[in-house]
Amino acid sequence: MYESYYGFNERPFQLSPDPRFFFATSHHQRALSYLQYGLDQGEGFIVITGPIGTGKTTIARNLLSSIGDKNIVAAQLVTTKLSPDELLELVAAEFKIPLKGNGKAEALRSIEAFLIKLHKQGKRALLIVDEAQNLPSETVEELRMLSNFQLDDKPLIQSFLLGQEELKDIIQAPNMEQFRQRIIASAHLKPLSVEEVKDYVNHRLQQAGCEKVSLFSDDAFELIHKKTLGVPRKINIFVDRLLLFGFLEELTCIDVDNINDVAEEMSVELTGSLSTQVPENDQQNSQTVNQQVVINSSKNVENIKDVLREVEEILESNIKQKIKMARYVDKLLKQKNRQYAQDQINR
Repeated sequence: MYESYYGFNERPFQLSPDPRFFFATSHHQRALSYLQYGLDQGEGFIVITGPIGTGKTTIARNLLSSIGDKNIVAAQLVTTKLSPDELLELVAAEFKIPLKGNGKAEALRSIEAFLIKLHKQGKRALLIVDEAQNLPSETVEELRMLSNFQLDDKPLIQSFLLGQEELKDIIQAPNMEQFRQRIIASAHLKPLSVEEVKDYVNHRLQQAGCEKVSLFSDDAFELIHKKTLGVPRKINIFVDRLLLFGFLEELTCIDVDNINDVAEEMSVELTGSLSTQVPENDQQNSQTVNQQVVINSSKNVENIKDVLREVEEILESNIKQKIKMARYVDKLLKQKNRQYAQDQINR
């Protein structure tokens, strides 16, 4: 949409994890190093946790893309609330293991036969479980049971677990002692610092082919950090929107005022709220839901006025958005016309 305006080869802040855009902060690099260490060890569990949007899936994709050992057969699961039996069926499906019948016993026999076959070929299996916080404790325990498959004193399958912070509570439960003893390393991802936000944004811009030296003002990154709390996924959403804004407004540099304008627009939309706090109005509503409403009270009149003002602001924001989109379409048409005219001249 705006790539040609900035000279990008592609959009730099897409939400889909892409190993080419991987940016390693110190704690991301530590997590990746632990995963690589686990691969070298060939046994035990590696657990990576972190808040939503901090890059767990990106790390997993980066690991998979960087595995140079052709003897490692890897599969990645993105889990929901699976029972132990459902987990085994999904593992079989991801490794393309045919199941001859139904039931847990059959699934285990088929998986074991597949792993033994890999071992005889000089290979081993790696299972990466993403969103592992969704798994019940008994299903996590089933992963431990899979790690018991061994031949010649070597494990036939190894598992890495990635999940949100709730995964810690599951693993730290008293009944998970045996699983904890199999964990050889763990890491916790954190949001980015202000300096890391600057490096992260510039890294992705350069990967996309950006040639502009100062696309953002010097003080812009501190405000981007404040608005996104340093969460990479929120940064992607927000900076992508900033670039669209800069394109529509034909800006050569995006500054603090522009960032505040975009943040205000996004605050009334559904596209990835930048705020993590419960709005004060919501807190008041939850406390007063059972109170009797007095129609003619001055307080309610003021509340109605506040609501009308908010509606007016939302309508005004929507009108601005429609004007911007109209300008964007007009700009695209002009670009197409210029390109068509140039093509005709070249002929």
